[in-house]
Amino acid sequence: MNATSAAVAAAVVFVWLGMVLAISFLEAPLKFRAPEVTVRIGLGIGRLVFRALNRVETVLLVVVIAAVAVGDPPAPVVVLTAVAAAVLVIQLAGVRPALNRRSDQVLAGEQVPRSRLHLLYVACEVAKVLTLLGLGTTVLMT
Repeated sequence: MNATSAAVAAAVVFVWLGMVLAISFLEAPLKFRAPEVTVRIGLGIGRLVFRALNRVETVLLVVVIAAVAVGDPPAPVVVLTAVAAAVLVIQLAGVRPALNRRSDQVLAGEQVPRSRLHLLYVACEVAKVLTLLGLGTTVLMT
């Protein structure tokens, strides 16, 4: 990759990685441990935070794709960029809508059975973290 494209892609990837780590693996679980934060309040906050995160992630993905596209990337960079995009699309189009429907029910006061949807979302986040780490490292080494 050319130096400018690699620098932009690496910077954006590591910013993206930091945001996912801070929000998904620090803020999200901790908010439910705060005194007097009910499930309803935690869900309300979580929906706002993750909606904002996902919008920012989408913008960052577009910037990474653009930097990679103009930078004459090696195959591993292209593959890792595609994997990062695929994971985000799966989360936004597949998992988030189902989580939103479920949280709508909880916020409406309905009693809903426990769900494994959050575990699927966390699995996607772990995959995304590993992919972004690999992508950022690979871009820096090119």
